[in-house]
Amino acid sequence: MGEILRQVKLYVGELFEKGAIQAFVGYRKEGGHIVPALFKSAAELEALDLNEDIRYPVSDVCRRILEVYPEGKIGVLVRGCDERALVEMSKWNQVQLDRLVLVGIACSKERIDRCGCENPYPTVEGTLVVGTPVTPESYRNVLGELLEEKPLAERKAFWDAAFSRCIKCYGCRNICPVCFCRDCSLEDPLLVQPGFAPAEFPIFHLVRAVHMAGRCIDCGLCEEACPADIPLRSLYRKVNDIVKEEFGYKTGVKDDSVCPLNTVA
Repeated sequence: MGEILRQVKLYVGELFEKGAIQAFVGYRKEGGHIVPALFKSAAELEALDLNEDIRYPVSDVCRRILEVYPEGKIGVLVRGCDERALVEMSKWNQVQLDRLVLVGIACSKERIDRCGCENPYPTVEGTLVVGTPVTPESYRNVLGELLEEKPLAERKAFWDAAFSRCIKCYGCRNICPVCFCRDCSLEDPLLVQPGFAPAEFPIFHLVRAVHMAGRCIDCGLCEEACPADIPLRSLYRKVNDIVKEEFGYKTGVKDDSVCPLNTVA
């Protein structure tokens, strides 16, 4: 990552010098951990750091910053999943893409093999700055395909067992780069039973799956954050597949289309 980090610093430094951005969302090391940080000058980029295994929902970070600073342009370091999240968030009127300068990096083959991402590099024209795009050898919802071959009763039993492990820690929601509702349905005690004990009926995950339909950008952060090892990514891939089949909508694509389930656009 050393050469990639050097190139990113040079590129972003030039953006600052040209006045193309007034701040930059990247990463720095604090307390021994790599965390998101806001850099306000080229000089501050000396502290910029990268770790390919560290990912955060930077789209939500950008949303919060743009709310506080209503003027100026902000650069942001993005992988393919980050770019998809920002594109989708813009369609839900949560960020303004014209106020963001996307500085893209391509994921390595090692990261791609671990993640199984369909688009492991930014695809919007002019975004990719550093790294060589690598096309995945395959993109499959393997678990989803295996379950589709089983009888309905077995599929239900599988998900019942998975959901029964949930402790309602809200990690999947909190880490999600496209969750933005100010009043979350998952916190409504009339809808979702409060407390950590698994509910008899898995309404928590059914509600969230519906909310992710046509919104999930398949970053996999929810599944990485889940302490109960619930295969959430396969679940959300399935609901997105249904939206694509029924409405022809694919999330995270920069075009004029809007998810038919989007009621705030």
